[in-house]
Amino acid sequence: MSTTTDRRVKYTKMVLRESLIKKLRDKPIARITIKELCEDADINRTTFYAHYTDQFDLLNKIQDAFIADINSYLDQFALESGDSGMLQLLSKIFEYIAQNDELCRVLLGSNGVVDFQTKVMQIVSTRIVVEWRKKQQVDEATAQYIYTYVATGSIGVIRKWLLDTNPKSPQEMAHLVVRMVYKGIEQFIL
Repeated sequence: MSTTTDRRVKYTKMVLRESLIKKLRDKPIARITIKELCEDADINRTTFYAHYTDQFDLLNKIQDAFIADINSYLDQFALESGDSGMLQLLSKIFEYIAQNDELCRVLLGSNGVVDFQTKVMQIVSTRIVVEWRKKQQVDEATAQYIYTYVATGSIGVIRKWLLDTNPKSPQEMAHLVVRMVYKGIEQFIL
């Protein structure tokens, strides 16, 4: 009996997740109603409220699952330290994004939530700032400013990459970002 219930709960959460992602393609979370999510998922409102408090709670659960999943994915790899470690880390992040491109396109798109972008930036921050501080004699506050500058630009690069009709490979994107981070745009335009 509990196996059947577990499957039904998983199915319900899956169709609600898919319904929200589909709706986020067209409009922001604040304009999505529980009624339309339930109609699209073919479930009743009582079932929705058995799992989530509102559409924002559902979105937060989706985002939290994504963050936990990408962290788990990255933890599988023994990354080197230094520049080659950053290249490896970025390659793995771009690979993960490519594997989850539809979800990433929605969550990082114009109808996504800035809070999610911050969470994505924190994934890399905890892994990179430590390396930068080892390599350079830079204080924590300065390292955070540098990282924020780089991460914000990287989110823009990821968005463009997700929308490209003929995108570069995850490895090519990792190389591009590493070059921009360490060499700046000078090497591209001068």
